[in-house]
Amino acid sequence: MSTGSKVKVKVLSPLIKTKIPMPCYATEGSAAMDLHACCETSIAIPPRSRGKIPTGIAIELPSPDLVALIFPRSGLASKHGISLSNAVGVIDSDYRGEIICLVKNESDQEFVIEPGDRIAQMAFFPICRMGWEEVAELEETQRGEGGFGSTGISKK
Repeated sequence: MSTGSKVKVKVLSPLIKTKIPMPCYATEGSAAMDLHACCETSIAIPPRSRGKIPTGIAIELPSPDLVALIFPRSGLASKHGISLSNAVGVIDSDYRGEIICLVKNESDQEFVIEPGDRIAQMAFFPICRMGWEEVAELEETQRGEGGFGSTGISKK
């Protein structure tokens, strides 16, 4: 999909565009759009707890061959221990509800999300749907069944 393709967006909150920005790319080189907390007041996430943060938008992807993926923001994770409960959120092409970010606070301190805070990021990816072919054996490789560090651990 080329730059400039369109995803339909439905604004669900009157706060969007007046007090809360629409999702947008922060820089020319950004791979993902920032998603903002769409709330009237602050939302406190207690230590070692989770919360649902609304974004105030719903989207319609232009094709079932696309998915929107919601990722944590690295700055929130590294500085405050704030991540997403489900690691990566999946917005399927047929979902039409509000995008809600499932935020978790992995720190020992309360974290307060203010209206308009950037809480996650959304990127778009092509989808390849696969079928199954049952076989008795899989093709052998050099690695074989080795997993969990079998190719070496970097200690840098």
